Amino acid sequence: MRKLFLLCLLSMRLKAIAQKTPFELSGKTATTTYTEAISYYEKLDKSYPAAKLLTYGHTDFGKPLHLLVLSRDGVFDPVQLRKQNKRILLINNGIHPGEPEGIDASMMLARDLLKADNLPKDVVICIIPIYNIDGSFNRSGTSRANQNGPLAYGFRGNSKNLDLNRDFIKTDSKNSAAFQLIFNTWQPEIFVDTHTSNGADYQYVMTLIPTQKDKLNPILSDYLTKTLVPDLYRRMEKLGYPMIPYVNSIGETPETGITGFIESPRYSTGYTTLHNTIGFMPETHMLKSYDLRVDATYKLLQTYMEVVERDAKIIGANKRKADQSVALQKEFPLTWKLNKDQVNNIDFKGFEAGQKPSEVSGADRLYYDRSKPYIKSIKEWDKFEPALTVQKPVAYLIPKAWDRAVTLLKLNHVKLRELKTDQKIAVESYYIGDFKTGTRPYEGHYLHSGVELRAVPQQLQYYAGDYVVYVNQPTNRYIVETLEPQATDSYFNWNFFDSILDMKEHYSAYVFEDTAAELLKNNSDLKSKLEAKKLADPEFEKNGAAQLDFVYKNSDYYEKTHNRYPVARLVTDVKLDLK
Repeated sequence: MRKLFLLCLLSMRLKAIAQKTPFELSGKTATTTYTEAISYYEKLDKSYPAAKLLTYGHTDFGKPLHLLVLSRDGVFDPVQLRKQNKRILLINNGIHPGEPEGIDASMMLARDLLKADNLPKDVVICIIPIYNIDGSFNRSGTSRANQNGPLAYGFRGNSKNLDLNRDFIKTDSKNSAAFQLIFNTWQPEIFVDTHTSNGADYQYVMTLIPTQKDKLNPILSDYLTKTLVPDLYRRMEKLGYPMIPYVNSIGETPETGITGFIESPRYSTGYTTLHNTIGFMPETHMLKSYDLRVDATYKLLQTYMEVVERDAKIIGANKRKADQSVALQKEFPLTWKLNKDQVNNIDFKGFEAGQKPSEVSGADRLYYDRSKPYIKSIKEWDKFEPALTVQKPVAYLIPKAWDRAVTLLKLNHVKLRELKTDQKIAVESYYIGDFKTGTRPYEGHYLHSGVELRAVPQQLQYYAGDYVVYVNQPTNRYIVETLEPQATDSYFNWNFFDSILDMKEHYSAYVFEDTAAELLKNNSDLKSKLEAKKLADPEFEKNGAAQLDFVYKNSDYYEKTHNRYPVARLVTDVKLDLK
């Protein structure tokens, strides 16, 4: 009898240990490995009918991307859940595996909700355990030089050395394609991407980057700024973790003021904005102890769940209205600028900063004195305005050869039609006039910017199987901000179409001299153009080679596709022969 009693006690003890996360078992000093995390979630899947661990696609590391779904009613079909008017809260962890608080916090939150049978009624919680699987295997305790724990953690770059939080539009990684499959399958209303900050020292454990309010659809922005963000701040303050906007200082220390963060679609929350999803990047402070950072993340994730459950009907209605609004929207911002004239004053809890001699160089260096905390009013600039806008066309036409762009549009639930027959179509074509290109590679690309365009009406030949993308969809923002070359993270700026920037034919000057002379004799308009150019440009007037090139590029010999952006705009709604 005593032996049976001891065995029961041992069994209960082992079960209790098994329910703890590696983070908890370590004394809250270590973060969970990928293998441990997936094993843990597999056990939750087997133990609780309300939990299901799914896999999507592949990553560059060869493993699929996992998604834990917590559904109170045991329904795991996103189509069925939308019919039931459930909200979807998507939590992404470990995009930077050296910032692992969300990995550990999400494991504990999932367990606690399941054990207490306390899942929300109207919200389904989706958790990506570790997004950058590749980087999570590249563990050390030194790659985050400024960070206070945990003992070991993953590396920022994935196995292709890509920063996955710069890859959402260009999709160089399989990880990004798998994420977009998850995102567009589940279509979350609220998205949270957990991070750890770098930068100044201050008293806060948690800082917050919401989707930039000015570039979010106004219906969603109104709810974000007036309800959701204030509630998050109030609730976290009551839980012992007052928050502050992400400390993006304009000078060396926060007293100089902070600015909002304008996240373009290369970033996760910039990408989700294109789909009318409200996104957040919570950033814990890297110098606070790891256990506090995990606890703050846990409480913030719990708070998101509670607020979304409370406002489930409002959030769903807002998303539907925003989708309808974007489908009808006619003008779209492509780039943004900070309004430096509009400023807020916010109370900031920091530490006094000073200068002292460096023990390394002897020069003065910055330091923060934690024995001198303060509360000061500092300035915050957080108003952004469109710097460049575009009127949407009726549709874009994409030759089928440009399959990389087509694949990503389809992945993002953009509806594409195909031409049934070969057709000549009146379109507006862009010619790339000028642009800047980075002198060093950025995330595997020489990124373009400052694109200048010349729009030209043309009759172009299209062929059966070429694509037509009508701009009357809830995905309009994704369509416009990827296909308009001047958009910050357009496919053009990410080098999808660079082959159009090369000439494929040219001329030998000694041969073309005679041809050019004949052209000038027989074409008075061309001759007048040349003379006007010489009068306007003294350097050109002295340069015979430049004049010959001018004649060539204004003649029928010059290839019409050089610098012609291959995605044309249909500006008049004409009947096309479509499949």
